[in-house]
Amino acid sequence: MKYVSPAIASKFFPRFLENLQDQSGKTFVITGTTSGTGRIAAHVLIQAGAQVIMLNRISDRARATQEVLSQVHDRISPRTIECDLTRFSSVREAAKQVRAICPSGIYALINNAGVMALSDEATEDGFDIQMQTNHLSHFLLTKELFPLLVRGSKQHGDSRVINHSSIARLAVRKLEPQYLDQNGGALGGNGSSMIFMGARWVRYSQTKLANASFTAALHHKLKKTELNIKSLLAHPGYANTELQVTANKHGGLAGLYGWLAQFFSQSAEDGALGLLKCATSPHAESGDFYGPGLGVTALRGPAERMKLEHKYNNPATRQLLWEMSCQAIGEEFTPQAV
Repeated sequence: MKYVSPAIASKFFPRFLENLQDQSGKTFVITGTTSGTGRIAAHVLIQAGAQVIMLNRISDRARATQEVLSQVHDRISPRTIECDLTRFSSVREAAKQVRAICPSGIYALINNAGVMALSDEATEDGFDIQMQTNHLSHFLLTKELFPLLVRGSKQHGDSRVINHSSIARLAVRKLEPQYLDQNGGALGGNGSSMIFMGARWVRYSQTKLANASFTAALHHKLKKTELNIKSLLAHPGYANTELQVTANKHGGLAGLYGWLAQFFSQSAEDGALGLLKCATSPHAESGDFYGPGLGVTALRGPAERMKLEHKYNNPATRQLLWEMSCQAIGEEFTPQAV
């Protein structure tokens, strides 16, 4: 059954725009801006005067996004850099181009891009396609751009790394090392039941738990430095975006999901508020978590400021996440002044 996204009005987004402060002089790097929360965040930040660098796979959608968002502000046009998160080599090349464009630094890296409920397949690097896209490549990208975040913090008084998790982080008991290792294509098959947690959804939930654990681990490492770089986490609730359409296309969604959406979901604009508050709120502190509440019932509502949860913010999980991620990218990542 084809998934059809219902039309849902935005309840909280208009008020956020009314109170948004000017973002002129700041540079934001965002992954995954061809649709959904990433595209909305890019549009809002450009409208607020920021320079936005969009990291996307080259496609007709990426070209269309570049064209449309170039018309948002009369003096500021975003830039698109090719970045395929399923390939570490592409991430490194994209980071190289960002460093060339922004030698004085960046204000924020928004690790937004994600895939959901894809089949059990390996990337060319050998990892699960969901884990590499959603977490491992963002871990590498953060390492590669960390020097720019250090420079940005000196220029603006702070800088930010923002990761995007979801309610799915709660669907698995703990972060398991096999999902972070080179086991792509051998992680449980293609069961697509959400109710009975088919293997597609287990893998997806592990990636969203990894996003949250990365935020927690980076936050704790930053506390040991004198750097004013904030590690922040967002979740969109149950937001209607292209993510559901893509998951349905690849066989990861049942018709029930689309039927439930009209009753329990919120607009993509309201779903983007967690990211946008992490990116722009003057009150955000490292270790903050913005989204429509905690728990599995936090499906919709205004993006609230919360704290990271013990489920992933504990020494064992933080250590596992960091060590396995460094092993995956083949490099150590030690956040420090450069």
